Amino acid sequence: MEERSILVDGDILVGNYVELGFGLIAKTVVAGEHVKIVGNIISENDVRIDMWSEITGEVRAKADAYLGEFVKINGKLISGNLDVGNNVQISEGYDVKGWIEVRNPLPVFMFIFFYLMALMRLGSEEEVEKALEELFSEDSASAKIMSIPNRSKIDLETIRTASHAFIGNHCRLLGNIRARSASIGNHVTLFGSIRTAGAVKTGKGCIIHGNIESKDKVILSRNCRILGKITADSIIVHESSKIDGNMVAANGIIIERDDLEGFNDLEIRLFYGFLMLEDFL
Repeated sequence: MEERSILVDGDILVGNYVELGFGLIAKTVVAGEHVKIVGNIISENDVRIDMWSEITGEVRAKADAYLGEFVKINGKLISGNLDVGNNVQISEGYDVKGWIEVRNPLPVFMFIFFYLMALMRLGSEEEVEKALEELFSEDSASAKIMSIPNRSKIDLETIRTASHAFIGNHCRLLGNIRARSASIGNHVTLFGSIRTAGAVKTGKGCIIHGNIESKDKVILSRNCRILGKITADSIIVHESSKIDGNMVAANGIIIERDDLEGFNDLEIRLFYGFLMLEDFL
């Protein structure tokens, strides 16, 4: 996340009724209905924007652009081919290098549905499974998709969603996260705080420039740095992590430690027990 844009090394899928205080830069940008984006959209491939959405900037697509009915662009449109619905407003004109079709494009999710139906009719079950995995699998190492749930809000102050917040590895985020729960990957830097009703779990080497508040548990992995305090029902923190503020947990705090030279916890306790026994004798 930069000062004015969200940069993704992959695709961006924006749900319905989402408000974004940033522009979008990605390989492919897909936005649902009633979406408001304050900034430019720059795409290496296609741009799809469903009906009643508003873009307060330019839209640039190296491939094709698909605009639903009543879409409003307060800047200039640059694309290859253009499929455009009725009552679309483009304030500063357009530069289209290919064909212009005045027809309402299929909504994004209907497009995906018909695409999968066509594959099933052709009997390509393996292709259907592969497409579903690429579209919806968060665990796939090759999947580089930023998916923003319906009715979410992202601006300089807040990253808000009513569902689970899943953040991948090596991300740089601006804003305070407000979500049902949060899972954060490795080496993530967040300039803001985290507040959830559910659990918060971080990967290795994360830096949080703010507080963490949860009504459930908070789990911090190795080498994390929290430049604030942690308030939760319970806290599990690795000994290599650093917390600048206080830690408050109604049901206790657990400090995870590494094994001592390959010994497990039982072997360490037995070892110290023998030492104490020798001292006693």
